[in-house]
Amino acid sequence: MRSRLRPRRLLIYPFIAFVCFTIWITRHLKPDDATVSPGAMTDQTLDHFLKKGQIEGKDAAAIQWYHAANSRAKINEALQSSAHMIEADILLRGRDPVEPIMAHPPHNDSDITLQEWLKEVAASDKGIKLDFKSLQAVAPSMALLEQVRSDLRGPVWINADILPGPGGQATPLEPQGFLEAVGASARNTVLSLGWTTGWKADGDNPGYSWDMVREMANVCRPLVEPVTFPVRASLMPQSLEQLQWLLQQSDRYSLTVWTSLSDTLAVEDLMPYRQNLSHSRVYYDLADSQMEHFKGLPGFS
Repeated sequence: MRSRLRPRRLLIYPFIAFVCFTIWITRHLKPDDATVSPGAMTDQTLDHFLKKGQIEGKDAAAIQWYHAANSRAKINEALQSSAHMIEADILLRGRDPVEPIMAHPPHNDSDITLQEWLKEVAASDKGIKLDFKSLQAVAPSMALLEQVRSDLRGPVWINADILPGPGGQATPLEPQGFLEAVGASARNTVLSLGWTTGWKADGDNPGYSWDMVREMANVCRPLVEPVTFPVRASLMPQSLEQLQWLLQQSDRYSLTVWTSLSDTLAVEDLMPYRQNLSHSRVYYDLADSQMEHFKGLPGFS
């Protein structure tokens, strides 16, 4: 009888070893080893416009942008344009009543409040990108956003520069303070988290360093929301390896390429990103003439 049980006992040992190994792996798995956290959300921006028939495929280069819709005239123009995403800046009004308004420094007043602006957008299928220049404006703005959340039909992006970047002189918003102020409003949104940057026409313009991308990865690792990283086009040619590594940390991540009118940009320098990264993970927020030139380059498609 005893000899008949021995084979069964021997069979159970490998099973116990497998269970112990599984428990050890679960407890020791580093965040870097997994691309998606449990409960993580994915970026639905392209899916929204694809379902609407406004783009033909999941190519983020097809998304068109309207900038600085910070007045009644500008938001009306944006809503009538072919742009998919409307970007605007938010500050607290510099006089009574102190409330979130659409303005970019050095301006501290506007003819339209955030509450009025959101009401205008809610009647459209446009996506919005709310760009915060003031930490104090975030919490009251999120309260207003929640009031109309069910009425908004397009994607919602929430943007702020939260870390110092190459050549940056401005003070970034404190990362944890910004994320805490956004709070529950982060659900069903894309967090657009960037670096302060600068560019000199007659000076050295370093790219995004390893320290910069690693610090950003550390900030974003606990998040479950999709994150896009706004990156300055003129600083990207020397940053491919670093930014490619950053995208590899999670499939929730994307890049949003932008440029300033004061920058000197050779759009050919962006081609390595087009050729080496997924087309669904790099948005291009460039001038119309730059995008037309970019799309006409050999190897773009």
